[in-house]
Amino acid sequence: MDLKTRLLLLCCIFQFATTFAQEKFTISGTISDANSNETLIGVNIYVPELQIGTSTNAYGFYSLTLPEGSYKFEFSYVGYQTVFEKISFSQNVKKNLSLSHDGEQLQEVIITEKPRANIRKAEMSVNKLSIATIKKMPVVLGEVDVIKSILLLPGVTNAGEGASGFNVRGGGADQNLILLDEATIFNSSHVFGFFSVFNPDAIKDLKLYKGGIPARYGGRGSSVLDIYQKDGNSKSFHMNGGIGLISSRLLAEGPIVKDKGSFLIGGRGSYAHLFLKLADNDNAAYFYDLNAKLSYKLDDKNSLYLSGYFGRDVFKLADSFTNIYGNSTLNLRWNHLYSDKLFSNLSLIYSDYYYGLILDFVGFQYDSGIKNYNFKYDFKNYISDKLKLNFGANAIYYDFNPGTIKPTNAESGINGRQLEQKYAFEPSLYLEVEHDLTKKLSLMYGLRYSMFYRLGRSTVNLYENDQAVTYNEDLKIYEKGKPIGTKFYDSNKTLASFDNLEPRVAVSYALNENQSIKASYNRMTQYLQLVSNTSSPTPLDVWTPSDQYIKPQIVDQVALGYFRNLNEDSYTLEVETFYKTVKNRIDYIDGADLIANEALEQIILNGRLRSYGLEVLFRKNTGKFNGWISYTLSRSEQQTPGRTPTEIGINNGNWYKSAYDKLHNIAVTTAYDLNERWSFGANFTLQSGQPATFPNGQYEYQGITVPSYGLRNEERLPVYHHLDIAATYTPKQKKKRAFQGEWVFSIYNIYNRQNAASINFRQRSEGKNEAARFSIFGIVPAVSYNFKF
Repeated sequence: MDLKTRLLLLCCIFQFATTFAQEKFTISGTISDANSNETLIGVNIYVPELQIGTSTNAYGFYSLTLPEGSYKFEFSYVGYQTVFEKISFSQNVKKNLSLSHDGEQLQEVIITEKPRANIRKAEMSVNKLSIATIKKMPVVLGEVDVIKSILLLPGVTNAGEGASGFNVRGGGADQNLILLDEATIFNSSHVFGFFSVFNPDAIKDLKLYKGGIPARYGGRGSSVLDIYQKDGNSKSFHMNGGIGLISSRLLAEGPIVKDKGSFLIGGRGSYAHLFLKLADNDNAAYFYDLNAKLSYKLDDKNSLYLSGYFGRDVFKLADSFTNIYGNSTLNLRWNHLYSDKLFSNLSLIYSDYYYGLILDFVGFQYDSGIKNYNFKYDFKNYISDKLKLNFGANAIYYDFNPGTIKPTNAESGINGRQLEQKYAFEPSLYLEVEHDLTKKLSLMYGLRYSMFYRLGRSTVNLYENDQAVTYNEDLKIYEKGKPIGTKFYDSNKTLASFDNLEPRVAVSYALNENQSIKASYNRMTQYLQLVSNTSSPTPLDVWTPSDQYIKPQIVDQVALGYFRNLNEDSYTLEVETFYKTVKNRIDYIDGADLIANEALEQIILNGRLRSYGLEVLFRKNTGKFNGWISYTLSRSEQQTPGRTPTEIGINNGNWYKSAYDKLHNIAVTTAYDLNERWSFGANFTLQSGQPATFPNGQYEYQGITVPSYGLRNEERLPVYHHLDIAATYTPKQKKKRAFQGEWVFSIYNIYNRQNAASINFRQRSEGKNEAARFSIFGIVPAVSYNFKF
C-alpha cells in the first residue's frame, strides 16, 4: 500500500471517527409548575458550555439536539427557582421537569430573576408579559388588567376616554388580531374600555407582536395579541377571587383525574349600576363574563383541551336606548408529539361577536354580528439546535349578519326585515424558519400564502362604471351611487376572490453578550373591515368582508432596533423605529350612515394610511423599587385622493391626521415593596389629544343655524393624562393556613382630570355659541379584597 493510499485511508478513518464522535442526540420534554402541573410558556433551557439553548412553546414543550457528551443544563423562568442539572447524552433523552416558585404570596410569585432584553433571538417589536409580571404591576379598581398593562408599553395607545380597544403603531383597533386560546376576540373591552374582557385569574401568558410578525399569524394589519388561558390545577382543588365596590370575580380549578386531567371555571361581573337604581336612576352600564377550560393528558404524546369564553356588556340610558354586545368562543385542541423533534397542534375553533341596539324612543331593535368557524393545524420541527421549522394550514369560514331589524312595540313605525347575510372563506398556508447562522447572527424568515373568497347566496348591486360612490362635479361632494340593477350569486358561486403572498423576515446581530441590533420586515393582508365612523362610548361595530368594492388592506412595515442590558441586567433599554404603510384603508364620505345600511359600498372609498415613529422603553428590573418608562414619538396619517383628475378626494386629497394619531405618548409604571405587608404602585399616562374636526363657522338657513366644517382632523381634543395609585395590604398569614387574603386600595385619576371623550358645539338660549367638553370618568376611588385558598 503506497503512501498516498495510506493517507487517503487515514483521512477516511478520521472523517468516520469525527462523524461518529459528533453523533447528536435530542433532549425533549415538558416543563410545568410544580404546584399545579400548569405547563409553562417560554421557559429558557440553556447549555452554557455550548452557548446554545431553546425555550418551551405555547404548550410547555421543548426540544434540543446536542452532540454526545455530558453537559450542565440551566432551566430558568421569571418568578421560579432556576434549576441546574447535569445530563449525559449517549442516546435520546426524555426530560420532563417541574419548577417551583421563588416564593409564595397571593400575587402568585415574587419575581427575583431579572427580565432581560432578548439579545440573540431575531424576534423584535414583541412584548411578552407573564401573568406573574402583570400581577406585580399596580392595580386599578382592585383588579389587574391585561389591556391596561399593554397600554403602558411603547407604541400602544387607547383611543381616548370611553373608547374601546387599543391602537398599535398608528393603526386602528380593528387591525389588531386578538386571540384567546387561539380563538378570535372581536372586541377586547368592557364598560367603555374601563375593563378588559380577560379575567386575570384565568390568564397564563400573553405576547404582543407590534412588528416582525411571524408567518403563522395573519388576517390583521397592525398587531397580534396572543393570550393563553391556564389549563387548571391537576394536583389539588383551589379557589381564588376578589370582591370590590364595582365588580367581583371568582375562579375555581382542580383535578378531574389527578396529574392527568383538570378543569377551570371562572366568572366576573360588575354591579355599580345597582347603586343607580337605589337613587331612582334608570341608567345602567355593567358587564359579566365566564371562562371555562378542560384539559386531559391521554399519554406522553397526546393531550386534549376544550376551552371557552362568554361575555356581555349592557349599556342603558333610561328610556332612550339599550346597547348589548359581547364575544363568545369555543376551542377544541389536540396536541400530538410525532417524535422528540416534531410537535403538532390541531384546533377546531368557533368565535362569535354579537352587537345589539334598542332605540326605545322609536321602537327600533337592531341585531348584528359575525361568526367564524376556524380549522388550524400547526407543526413545529426542531431540526437541530440551530434550525427550527414552523409550518401549517388554516381555514376560516365567516358568517356575517349586517343587521336584523325588529319593531319593539305595536306603536312602532319600523318595518321588520333581515339585511342580507354575507359569507366568506379564508384559507392559508405558512412556512417559517428560525435560523441561527452564527453565534452572533440569527434570522427568522417565512412566507404566508393567504386566499379569500367572498361567497354567494347574495344579491349584489350593479353600478354604472362599477362606481358605488359617485362624485358631484357641481357641489364638489361625494354621493351614494344609484344601482342600475342587481345580480344574484348562488351559494356555489364566488362574488370576489383574492390571494396574497405575505413575506416575513427578521434579523438580529449581537454586538456582544449585552447588546444587539435588529431589523424586520413584514407584509400583512386584512380581508375583514370594521365599519365604524364614530368614537362615541357605544360605537357601532359592523364587520364586513372584502368584495368587488371594498378591497383588502395590504400592510407593509419595516423596523430597526437597538437592545441593551445594563449593569448586570439590572436595567434594560430597547429603542425601535418603524415605518408602516397601508393600502386600501377604508374612508367614509361626508354624512355616511351606517345603521341598517344594506349597501355599505355606497359610503366607502379606498384610501391609504401611513405611520412612522420612534419608541423607547427603559426598565429597572431589580430592587424594592422597579418599573419602566416608555415614550413614543409617532405620526399616523390617512389620504384618500380623487379617483380621477377632476375629483378632489377626501380632505381635498391631502394627507390628514388619522383618528389614531398621537404625536407624543408617555407612560410610567412603578412598584415599591415596602415590606412583607405593604406594597405600592403608580401609573402615569400622557398622550397627545385625539384628532378631531371642529366647526370653523356657521350660516343660517330658513332660521336654522347650521355649522360649517373645515378640513378633517385639523384640531385636537385636549391633552389626555391621568395618574393612578394603588396600595396593597397583605395581613400576616398564620402558618399552615390555606386561606390567604389581601386588601387593595386604589384611586383612578387621582387629581380628577376631566379628560375629554368628545367636544360638542351648541348654541345657548341667548344665542351665543359654546363648546362643551364631554367627560366620562373623573376621580374613581376603589377598594377590593382578593383571596385564594
